[in-house]
Amino acid sequence: MSAQDVSDLEAQEARLVLPRFTYEDAWALGSLLVGMARERGAPVAIDIRRGPQQLFHCALPGSSADNDAWIDRKRRVVERYGVSSFLVGARFRAKGTTFEASSRLDPDRYAAHGGAFPVAVEGAGVIGSVTVSGLPQAEDHAMVVEALERLLSSYASAAG
Repeated sequence: MSAQDVSDLEAQEARLVLPRFTYEDAWALGSLLVGMARERGAPVAIDIRRGPQQLFHCALPGSSADNDAWIDRKRRVVERYGVSSFLVGARFRAKGTTFEASSRLDPDRYAAHGGAFPVAVEGAGVIGSVTVSGLPQAEDHAMVVEALERLLSSYASAAG
């Protein structure tokens, strides 16, 4: 990963800030992700949290309990660093090292692999996370980003 890749991921996160995040919004985002995964035949598990409360969870055919363990590990990275698990891993790789080698965090509890993304709200900052696990890490990350972009677009359409 280059400094440009890191910069692109940082810009993506700055752009994906929501005006609000209610229980209904969590349901809409989770349902959107389930629909996307089903359309693509993606064997994923999906988790959405606000603070410590799990607001949405779904495991689709082909996923396993291992995906839930990955969700927990990636989510903890978002909770600790306040940015996506993919960005955290990218920052370490851009420095010529790895998260596992340099973070000094237990790899059984933390994974800086793509798929967990902060739920950030205007005026409040990071209030939760949305995580997908079951695809290669860049695809997990891309699925979450696409769903957040669609959710953000739906807010704009409703206000419009």
